[in-house]
Amino acid sequence: MKAPLTAIALILFFCQLPAQSQGPEIILNQASADIFPQGWRSGRVNASAQPLLDTEVERLRGIVKRALGKYPPALLETTLKKVHGLGHLEYHGVATGGTRSASAIYVVCKPHYSDAAVERIIHAEYSSVLFQKFAQNFDAGAWQRQNAEGSTYLGSGVAAVKAGKVSGQATPELQEQGFISEYAKASIEEDFNSHVARIFMGDETYWQTLEKHPRLKAKTGLLIAFYQKLDPSMNPAKFDAIRKEASKLTLDRIFTDKEFEEEKMETFQWSKLGAHYFILEKPAEGKEGKDLVRHDAATGARTVIIPAREFTPDGEKKPLTVSDFAFSMDEQRLLIFTDTKKVWRKNTRGDYWLLDLATKKLAKLGGDAAPSTLMFAKFSPDGSRVAFVQKNNLYMQNLADMKITALTADDSGNLINGTSDWVNEEELGLRDCFRWSPDGTRILFWQFDTSEVKRFTLVNQTDGSYPRLTTFPYPKAGEKNSATRLGVVPASGGAVTWLKVPGDPREHYLPSAEWTPDGGSILVQQFNRLQNTLLVMLADPASGEVAPLFTETDQAWVENRNSEPRWLGGEFLWLSERSGWRRVLRVDLTGQTLPVTPDGQDVIEVTALDAKGGWLYYLASPDNATQRYLYRASLDGMEEQRITPAGQTGTHSYSCSEDAAWAVHTRSSMTSPPVVDLVSLPKHETVRKLKTQSALKEKLASMRLPKTEFLRVDIGDGITLDGWMMSAADPGSKSKHPLLMHVYGEPAGQTVRDSWGGQKTLWHWMLAQQGYIVASVDTRGTPAPRGRDWRKSVYRQLGIINAREEAAAVRMLLQRHDFLDPKRVGIWGWSGGGSSSLDAIFRYPELYHTAIAVAPVPDRRLYDTIYEERYMGLPQDNEEGYKDGSPITHAANLQGNLLIVHGTGDDNVHYQGVEKLMDALIANNKSFTVMPYPNRDHSINTGKGTTRHLHELMTRFLNQHLPVKTSATTDPYFKP
Repeated sequence: MKAPLTAIALILFFCQLPAQSQGPEIILNQASADIFPQGWRSGRVNASAQPLLDTEVERLRGIVKRALGKYPPALLETTLKKVHGLGHLEYHGVATGGTRSASAIYVVCKPHYSDAAVERIIHAEYSSVLFQKFAQNFDAGAWQRQNAEGSTYLGSGVAAVKAGKVSGQATPELQEQGFISEYAKASIEEDFNSHVARIFMGDETYWQTLEKHPRLKAKTGLLIAFYQKLDPSMNPAKFDAIRKEASKLTLDRIFTDKEFEEEKMETFQWSKLGAHYFILEKPAEGKEGKDLVRHDAATGARTVIIPAREFTPDGEKKPLTVSDFAFSMDEQRLLIFTDTKKVWRKNTRGDYWLLDLATKKLAKLGGDAAPSTLMFAKFSPDGSRVAFVQKNNLYMQNLADMKITALTADDSGNLINGTSDWVNEEELGLRDCFRWSPDGTRILFWQFDTSEVKRFTLVNQTDGSYPRLTTFPYPKAGEKNSATRLGVVPASGGAVTWLKVPGDPREHYLPSAEWTPDGGSILVQQFNRLQNTLLVMLADPASGEVAPLFTETDQAWVENRNSEPRWLGGEFLWLSERSGWRRVLRVDLTGQTLPVTPDGQDVIEVTALDAKGGWLYYLASPDNATQRYLYRASLDGMEEQRITPAGQTGTHSYSCSEDAAWAVHTRSSMTSPPVVDLVSLPKHETVRKLKTQSALKEKLASMRLPKTEFLRVDIGDGITLDGWMMSAADPGSKSKHPLLMHVYGEPAGQTVRDSWGGQKTLWHWMLAQQGYIVASVDTRGTPAPRGRDWRKSVYRQLGIINAREEAAAVRMLLQRHDFLDPKRVGIWGWSGGGSSSLDAIFRYPELYHTAIAVAPVPDRRLYDTIYEERYMGLPQDNEEGYKDGSPITHAANLQGNLLIVHGTGDDNVHYQGVEKLMDALIANNKSFTVMPYPNRDHSINTGKGTTRHLHELMTRFLNQHLPVKTSATTDPYFKP
């Protein structure tokens, strides 16, 4: 019998054994007396079971195959007759993870059980069967003599449960005595099983523990001798192979199985009324939908305020699938967002429902609107009305009588009201483009006139017998933009007052417009087309007149980081680089400023404002650009404090309560997945753990993973780049290894961050296990917190400076590390990183031998206005820069191996650019490989098997063209 297993998973039911052996019979979902030996259901055992959930069968199919596949078929044939998969098991009246009879094992599987825990139970229960059947082969005396003098066993697993000795945790003291865990002291059999479960899992931490504790190592030797007597193939070499295989990452383990699945934080929201937060949580097992639960930050009190069943519309059997929710200010009404559809990047279109918490009445908003066509529904400040966008027009619905009023009525197909066009959404983050006034009488909104914007067409060749076309306005560099303006309309309907913002509306952008707290004015921000001047104005909503407040300028570009200014009475907080560093300033309504954060360091992100206490919370990392920590500064600018505890390296993020007294804190590093806890501020004391990632962290700890380290690369001219390197190479070996660089290299992203990368990190580790050295550096121009000059040194020279510095870093790494082979250097990247990969292999063919470019921009003139012109200027003013900075210009230099990957349905970076590049390569008689993914967008992750397929494609390309072991016939490029 096994102890209750708190966070442990159990198992199984479908099994594919080797063809030469029939194997055990797998019995599922049979929770009756028939599954237990006679007498188990009463008397001393009192066993009971519940059926296995049907939803668990597919997940566990592979676990069974993997677990039982580690044993010789002949041994299974003669010792294990049946495997029972259960949804719940009680043994001696105690819930437990598994048990066994003379020739059968019983395992429990529930949705929250991890794959690793399930497999551990299989091995532990089967070891009990073998232990009892072949006890004569086991030297129990020799085993017990390995325990420290005076150590005694309790006698059985049941005795351990009754004595409260059920912990599977290990301590150095226990291990010194000869026990792998507390539960191992239950009996010799349970002690034996505790070793078996670990050795058959290939647990690397277990093997490392053995080296420290001779008693445990001696027991493992006895265990292996026992199994070798059962079957000669189960020798030390077999267990060493299991150990190595357990640490070996594969594409299936990373992209198909759920072995490395992370715990995800549920949809979460802080209350505006007090120190509590709301989370959508799964209800009791077997129920559909999600409960809306309120948690008190201080006490932890949990209250289900809306059970899942109350999200069920009249006449329906199932509750709504709640994607998001929003409360009215008094938290008496709830907006529910459901049946969502993707609009370019995010699911911003869907259905909205209203739930009255007092009456429990559920009503759909939008009247007779077509399904999934409403966007950005928001309560009025008093909660009596809701405004929303539908088919590019703005509407208001009165919740008393559900009457809908059209606030705009444009049907030309060219005008967009209350949301935005493609380029403003993508590059300025404008999606929800309307704002209620503080008193709820008026609504401020954006309008985009796309009539003069050239259209781009995507062709869908796979969803019908004839192509389907999607045509939309997309301004490429140098072309005409939408005409953008701001209007104020009465919430009850009526004439629009247009703000008299100066300048040609097609030659300027309006990245932000917000009401002042008193509702008397609107704070408007306007970029010029080059985005090197940001004019901040105050507008009168009644007359539309505007007056300049202040202007931000930069010789390169002004950052767009103030879309929602935080207010302090008659002042607001403002991020500015005017000193050379990104600092927070207090700005009053005359334009006067007061610095809040110190000079000489960058604020990465403003997190919270404690107006009452006089503090501003923000993320920064003054000494290391790879890290993210929480700081606070006094609002008078006189004091700064680090809040994230010293020693907690990595990337930290915080979602703070309204009063900044509490925060949901997420922390990760490059080698550790994100854990989430609730902390009190400013002491940063952990109040409650929300997501521990215990199963995933245990899995990673049990594997022998490549060494991952951060480094700095001096490339000369006073420039030092941050970087990282992954390697599984033997430090004492003289073997040469291929170097694979991972790159982004543009202002939109960093690759060198001490944060968990999920599947990308696992794939890089897999390549490192194969023998690759995987590395990355952040060149100048990436958005690292290293000052304004660092970020903007690439102005008008994208694709030139970053490519040159990337190549210099590679040369320095080759010079620094003897184990790197200069004849096998590869590079890969996505989006801007795909462009950088093309730049690398085209510009420096003597250095790079293989490149993979995913979703690249081969010609900068084909990308959108806002992005390209911000960093490169106008094409007509920087013709040479656009030409030299475009990879396609240098395509004739290709000598090495090139794989280009692109989604044909990419609305962001068009497949058109790849076809133009193909044409240029063909014209120059260059060999290359292209993989188009039909109808996939920029993420190339939709459609069954896409992510797995893409990474197998890239892995095989690297294995073939950047081989771990060189061969004269492997790749013609490497021939002398």
